Amino acid sequence: MQEHDVDQKQKQGSDQIWVEAEAADSPINDAAAGGDNSLDLDAADDSSADPVLKLAQIRAEAQDYLQNWQRLQAEFDNYRKRTQREREELLRYASERLVKTLLSVLDNFERALTSAQTHSDFQGFAQGVEMIFRQFSDVLAKEGLQVIETQGQTFDPSLHEAIFREESGTYPENTILEEVQKGYLLKDKVIRHSMVKVSGE
Repeated sequence: MQEHDVDQKQKQGSDQIWVEAEAADSPINDAAAGGDNSLDLDAADDSSADPVLKLAQIRAEAQDYLQNWQRLQAEFDNYRKRTQREREELLRYASERLVKTLLSVLDNFERALTSAQTHSDFQGFAQGVEMIFRQFSDVLAKEGLQVIETQGQTFDPSLHEAIFREESGTYPENTILEEVQKGYLLKDKVIRHSMVKVSGE
């Protein structure tokens, strides 16, 4: 009976040792001992560092966007100022080409006046003035200037300005009888209406 009790205790003791050994080899115990906890802590450290890195990246991108915007704004301001200066210069010297063309007409007028002072040839003077008039008219025609036709035309308030009305048994009503002052078109725009006498009651 006593031997049986001793054997039973020895068996229980060996079972206890085996269980403890199994427990010592278990992954759970390794984790509890800190074997895997170091990996978990490293992962936690990485996850806690990610928002900081991401915030730094966002700030860097925002700074880049701000610098790009400031550069574009400066370039646009320079462009706006440059175009403003060019527009002002264009308006200031818009008539330069026409004036340069008319300088030759001015030269001929001066020659005609000088000739009239030294010579008494009225007929030659009249021919010179006529030549200058044709030259002047040609210059303006090249710029798009046209005379508004009036002779025998029906009165058109968009082209003509009636300053007199006169009864006429020969012409229908609103017919232009006489041109008092020439009118002109610059290309398709009326820059001066013709002043005319019109038939009517």
